[in-house]
Amino acid sequence: MRRALFWVWIASLLPGSAFAHGDGPHGHESPWTTDPWVVLPLLLLGGLYLSGVLRLWRRAGVGRGILWWQVALFSGGWFSLASALVSPLHWTGEHLFTAHMIEHEIIMACAAPLLVLARPIGGVAWALPAALRPRLGMLCRRMTLQPVSATILHGVAIWVWHAPVLFDAAVASLLMHRLQHVSFLLSAVAFWWALLRRCDRGVDVLHLFATMVHTTILGALLVLAPRVLYLRQTQDAPAWGLSSLQDQQLAGLVMWVPAGTVYAGAALALAALWIRRSTPQWRPSVAVRP
Repeated sequence: MRRALFWVWIASLLPGSAFAHGDGPHGHESPWTTDPWVVLPLLLLGGLYLSGVLRLWRRAGVGRGILWWQVALFSGGWFSLASALVSPLHWTGEHLFTAHMIEHEIIMACAAPLLVLARPIGGVAWALPAALRPRLGMLCRRMTLQPVSATILHGVAIWVWHAPVLFDAAVASLLMHRLQHVSFLLSAVAFWWALLRRCDRGVDVLHLFATMVHTTILGALLVLAPRVLYLRQTQDAPAWGLSSLQDQQLAGLVMWVPAGTVYAGAALALAALWIRRSTPQWRPSVAVRP
């Protein structure tokens, strides 16, 4: 009964009807998104994790098994996803290419690594019956990709969906838009999970560098293109005080600089960690007096 009341309370906090997707079923009443195919998975993930953490902490003690910093990272990743997919940023992204690109980079370069670093499988597992927990762990191990495969898959997802015909189709079709976001999120989680959980730190740097290079190239192509490539996505740009070409250029700049900075920063951090762990501890010699 308490759980039912909890979910009713959560639902009451959601903004009013905003299933908007351009001219689709969302309408323009609210810039918030309450598409059940977006909201329900978010609530399910957050609810399972919170329930599992609380169950574990009741048995083992607060902060044991799952640490506070892991809960903080999961919360940051979860709220990043919510800000990208539910907040007015999502609605704005349907009308402004720059906002749409910001939304995608939050999903791939912010939410995904935070969720991976949080290692949420343990929390989710504790919310399930004891008999199902080993199966969840086995399923996750089977679905984990090798670093090379994960890097290629993530890169393919980025480049394929940024083909103008597919990107404009995602703006026009709610189903295509959902597929686009699912592709970005799952490929990003697979990418970061393979790097942060299965890969040698030195190799991590190479994969992050390769990803930074090809996303920078794609961003530069959007910035330097002499004409508008995404006609449907940029058609509302004049209402925001931008030309269609300027909107496309700003979107490319978002991918080029901020997103590239995330990959470069992660690569430098992992390189520093790799060097620190691979270098023997230096200790000053103690002079022995005669």
